[in-house]
Amino acid sequence: MTATDMGQDPDIFYVADEHDHPEGASTMLGFWIYIMSDTLIFAMLFASFAVLGRNYAGGPRPEDVFELGLLALNTAMLLFSSITYGFAMLAMQEDRQTPTLGWLAVTALFGMAFVGIELHEFSGMIAEGAGPERSAFLSSFFTLVGTHGLHVTIGILWMITLMAQVARKGLIAANRRRLMCLSMFWHFLDVIWIGVFTVVYLLGMVGWT
Repeated sequence: MTATDMGQDPDIFYVADEHDHPEGASTMLGFWIYIMSDTLIFAMLFASFAVLGRNYAGGPRPEDVFELGLLALNTAMLLFSSITYGFAMLAMQEDRQTPTLGWLAVTALFGMAFVGIELHEFSGMIAEGAGPERSAFLSSFFTLVGTHGLHVTIGILWMITLMAQVARKGLIAANRRRLMCLSMFWHFLDVIWIGVFTVVYLLGMVGWT
């Protein structure tokens, strides 16, 4: 049977059967790819710390520079921020703009507290002569923990920007997608910090690394 017999233009050799693509699907896929690439970066930093974490060069050891009380407070700030972001997402699902903005603001404050405590820790270590140039242990420590802190700072700036967009345009579809992407990013940083807390601080204090 020819194309003419089928009532089709003989110059058309096939009919494209296009599939529907949900709005924003490419954005979410692209962000998942970014998360995976970031995971590789942190994996390399963890591997570097595992190799260099016991090279003290006669300098301070983990038990000499880490304050577990301050670390516990810092960890609590980030864990609480993940909980409050979850509340923000629940409010978004219920299309409640004001509670969404309120919970995002609380999340940003917890994130700022986390970064502030981390900067306080860094400045105290440097003041005591335990800067990143002192040993391979400290170099790998500052690189890993500092990279995570930089990501948290970027997340806070992104969150503030989104808050301004939601306040201006409401919970439109585009803003919902952006909040979903930020949610993945924020919880990803929480998971990474659990790894840092365990490998760098706790195992470092007991001399495993």
